Amino acid sequence: MNILVTGGMGYIGSHTVVELMNAGHTVAILDDLSNSKAEVLDAIIKINGKRPYFEKLNIRNQNKLFAFIEDKKFDAIIHFAASILVDESVEKPLDYYYNNLVSLINVLQISRKLGITNFVFSSSCSVYGEPDVLPVTENSPIKKAESPYANTKQIGEQMILDAVNSFPHQVPVEGKELKKQLNAISLRYFNPIGAHESALIGEEPHGKPSHLISVITRTVFSKEGFVKVFGNDYNTPDGTCIRDFIHVTDVAKAHVKAVERLLNKMNKNHFEVFNIGTGKGQSVLEAIQTFEKVTGTKCPYEIVPRRAGDIEKVYADTSLANEELGWKAEKSFDEAILSAWNWELQLGKGIRNY
Repeated sequence: MNILVTGGMGYIGSHTVVELMNAGHTVAILDDLSNSKAEVLDAIIKINGKRPYFEKLNIRNQNKLFAFIEDKKFDAIIHFAASILVDESVEKPLDYYYNNLVSLINVLQISRKLGITNFVFSSSCSVYGEPDVLPVTENSPIKKAESPYANTKQIGEQMILDAVNSFPHQVPVEGKELKKQLNAISLRYFNPIGAHESALIGEEPHGKPSHLISVITRTVFSKEGFVKVFGNDYNTPDGTCIRDFIHVTDVAKAHVKAVERLLNKMNKNHFEVFNIGTGKGQSVLEAIQTFEKVTGTKCPYEIVPRRAGDIEKVYADTSLANEELGWKAEKSFDEAILSAWNWELQLGKGIRNY
């Protein structure tokens, strides 16, 4: 099938493009490269042996987005394009609302106008806020968002649901008016980490990394500074925050399962939600200890005050995704961290070999 991936040059997007192509789909990528690099395209080509279509475009520009999509006859859209940093969203909330919500509105409006009825949304476990009960299921309450980033995901899901409920509608097709129903899946993934086994693509943000595993690998490789552990007085076994860390390749494969569920008309509702995680939680200190174990390298760290926007502990109940999507996380925490370190070594030595 012909699939559009917005933000497809980014961390999770690029891994998903690789897996879509592995599954035999034709892929077009839209990305403004605000948090990714053009060289990622060369890496994707080297991994897959073929080239996805790529165009640099900011999808907040509705006219340019419409002009691009209008004659492409896409069967589905997977929407990643968004700003993604919790701490930055606290500092720049309006930028996050503008970028994340306007881009989603544009994609949904154009999907409606052109009759593109299969839509997969990149959501986040952050929509649950601070959960009362663990593990988190898809039916857990959606509590007050802990950050503007999380709020854009909550609002985004509501926007998609409202769009779904506004269908079916009339779409002109070859002189006839046909009814088309939007079908959407929101994947609430937990904490993607790691890199492709080739070490050709991985997490490479502009500027300093802010996600834990990337902070660890960058700090250790550079031999500069220390990893900040934000708080050790949480109600957890070692006092540090707990997250459900999942290998990015497993996350990417979930998107393939989701879009194929829609394309094959296997969805049971017009809007479905699935948790994408491992079902296990590891603390910040456990992540540091695991890094030291799998790499044989010490990681310097210091305890600092808590950080605004952080949730104490969260991990997933993934039984619905396991049963309905036929998807399950396959890679271990150790594998994920080791792949992140291998990626950091490639980055640091400048030997991507595109």
